[in-house]
Amino acid sequence: MEANRGQAELSGLKPGAHDDLKSLPLPEVEKKLGSSPDGLSQAEAQKRLAQYGPNELEEKKANAFLKFLSYFWGPIPWMIEAAVILSAVAQHWPDFVIILVLLLANAVVGFWEEHQAGNAIAALKAKLAIKAQVKRDGQWTTPAARELVPGDVIHLRLGDIVPADARLLEGDPIEVDQSALTGESLPVTHTSGEAVFSGSIVRTGEIDALVYATGTNTYFGKTAQLVQGAQTTSHFQRAVLRIGNYLIVLAVVLVAIIITVALFRDDPILTTLQFALVLTVAAIPVAMPTVLSVTMAVGARLLARKEAIVTRLAAIEELAGVDVLCSDKTGTLTQNKLTLGDPFSVDGIPADRVILDAALASRADNQDTIDLAVLGGLKDKDALKAYGVLHFQPFDPVHKRTEATVKGPGGDEFKVTKGAPQVILELSANADEVVTAVDQAVNEFAARGFRSLGVARTDDDGQWQFVGVLPLFDPPREQARATIATAREMGVSVKMVTGDALAIARETAGKLGLGANLLDASGFGDTRHQQTGQLAASIENADGFAQVFPEHKYHIVDVLQQRGHIVGMTGDGVNDAPALKKADCGIAVSGATDAARAAASIVLMTPGLSVIVDAIKESRKIFQRMNSYAIYRITETLRVLLFMTLSILVFNFYPVTAVMIVMLALLNDGAILSIAYDNVHYKNTPEAWNMPSVLGVATVLGVTGVVSAFGLFYLGERVFHLDRAHVQTLMYLKLSVAGHLTIFLTRTRGPFWSIRPAPILLLAVVGTQLVATLIAVYGVFMTPLGWGWALMVWGYALAWFFINDLAKLAAYRIFDPDTRAGLAHA
Repeated sequence: MEANRGQAELSGLKPGAHDDLKSLPLPEVEKKLGSSPDGLSQAEAQKRLAQYGPNELEEKKANAFLKFLSYFWGPIPWMIEAAVILSAVAQHWPDFVIILVLLLANAVVGFWEEHQAGNAIAALKAKLAIKAQVKRDGQWTTPAARELVPGDVIHLRLGDIVPADARLLEGDPIEVDQSALTGESLPVTHTSGEAVFSGSIVRTGEIDALVYATGTNTYFGKTAQLVQGAQTTSHFQRAVLRIGNYLIVLAVVLVAIIITVALFRDDPILTTLQFALVLTVAAIPVAMPTVLSVTMAVGARLLARKEAIVTRLAAIEELAGVDVLCSDKTGTLTQNKLTLGDPFSVDGIPADRVILDAALASRADNQDTIDLAVLGGLKDKDALKAYGVLHFQPFDPVHKRTEATVKGPGGDEFKVTKGAPQVILELSANADEVVTAVDQAVNEFAARGFRSLGVARTDDDGQWQFVGVLPLFDPPREQARATIATAREMGVSVKMVTGDALAIARETAGKLGLGANLLDASGFGDTRHQQTGQLAASIENADGFAQVFPEHKYHIVDVLQQRGHIVGMTGDGVNDAPALKKADCGIAVSGATDAARAAASIVLMTPGLSVIVDAIKESRKIFQRMNSYAIYRITETLRVLLFMTLSILVFNFYPVTAVMIVMLALLNDGAILSIAYDNVHYKNTPEAWNMPSVLGVATVLGVTGVVSAFGLFYLGERVFHLDRAHVQTLMYLKLSVAGHLTIFLTRTRGPFWSIRPAPILLLAVVGTQLVATLIAVYGVFMTPLGWGWALMVWGYALAWFFINDLAKLAAYRIFDPDTRAGLAHA
């Protein structure tokens, strides 16, 4: 009856009521939730689960069918669809079927590859699912945390991740690490009646708690919803559209010219329509979206081997272009564990004695980071065995220190304590004598980025005597300095972002070789308003930022993006999620929360910065493959478009048939998928789509290809006097062979032999061109050519291959003179 009444009250909770449950007296909370310290029944829990849904963050899941349909929408799919319609109008049913198959294949492959990438992160999240200890029907059970409901009673103990927002019931105080939620670096003590939040970690103690909010109603969930406000557009999508638009405009112009000429010549309308069909098919970069998607998907699997899981394929291209990396300090640049420095002692007391006294006031089984650091500082690990701890008082927010009553080796009893230096000084009888020296030591430690811990011990009269100060610091990762230097060599500026004080940030930055230009983010003011130009410039030039809050991270990313940078941002907590989403490439570091993983484009499975640099190298290789293919595809489209247009205008002759065009597309684009596995060298500068270079080099290669095609056309018709049917087969084989040889030109920025092609690419090209040669020799869908003419075409194409390579090198010198600068080995 009580449960039903509570359920009625609970279902009528107004917006913001969960905030009330955080602060109301505990008896009232129990009443509103229709629960008690004995928990809920399983049946009642099932009812509430149906009403409130799973205890997890809601994710917008795209409809799979609508996602598939999206692959039929856009400039490039429209062109393919136009070709299908033209085929039907002209009643060219073989062409209609073949082009339709190409359209469907493009959509299926693209959809499947992106779906596979999505499955990778889904599997990753499944591994991270946590269990909760819940009291149901008076018995403790361990269901999945997603099954928790308001009113459940859970048991929290050392090391547990708090699975939902809850109020602590009767019991001893516990210490909770809320750094993933609030950025606080040290645990916070909570007592009975206080609220603990989903996603925080219990560091000491154990206690029962009453769940009052689950899922998106939790503090964790509400913060995660900030992510939805940040949206970015992929540079990759923009580049593909620009290439597609370039080819569309070119095709439209050439078709318009041909139709105009055809009308003046009084050519039959059907013939003109047939040509429009062929030209449209020729202009379509049919497999471009597919090849680029497959290249990135293959790259995503390669990155996964390096312990970097890609959640959004386009992020690979973004990562290749990152020139500013905003990196969290704790856990990424540092080891995320406190380490003891050289102590300061008073009155000549040995340093080892200060550490021993502090260690006696510590407890290992609490897994407290400070206690572990102090215990780890003992040179003699067996030193504590001679002492017996009679009573231990853990840290609490009132006393701000730990205290232990100890029995020494000689049977004498004394007390030791450690805590905030000012607190320990207030206890100490010798405070007046040592305060000046202690304050100086604390200030010196602070200037070097250390946190100070005061230590005292009672004398024979029971008086507290201040014995020394212990400095604590989070040491940098061993490889962090070298990794940062490597990143800089690759053209990536690393900026440290931390919530720590400026002094600590400066100390860490100095050890990592980051630079001394650090900004205090607390001086940014109201980041919702437009920042001044001076502040924006200082953000751009800074080596790092201290005392950073979540809104500052978002603001830093925004400013850097406005100033033309491609920004990578690392993070691990809910508070990092908006900035991770806003960044061009958000990177969730090892141990990140689900909210951070959901917002990030790349999720790291191992700690440290080195894996990020490895991922940047790999992404630049992937970018090189995409860039090579883009140049190749534009080149081939230009060759076919210009050659056919000029053939019609000048000779009033179709040099290839529609079926030949479709076969060119099938063979060439099918084999070119293997470029996703090609050997490449990455650049030591951030990558970006240099459209003048891409279009310029492609145009030069396209024009030289047209010249060579007309040369063969002239030889076939005027020198060897072949009939038009044989000339068409001759031109088909030339376009096929020369076209595929072009990939060996576009895949290198230097001479074609400068990088050895991958065996799979070489095999694919040789295999498809062997097929194309057999088709031409034996006349499948065309007039048979014979082996003699086929070998002549191969010789002609190979001769022009060397000429085209020289033309390519000249084009790079004109359109991208710095193209070979900064090339690094694979």
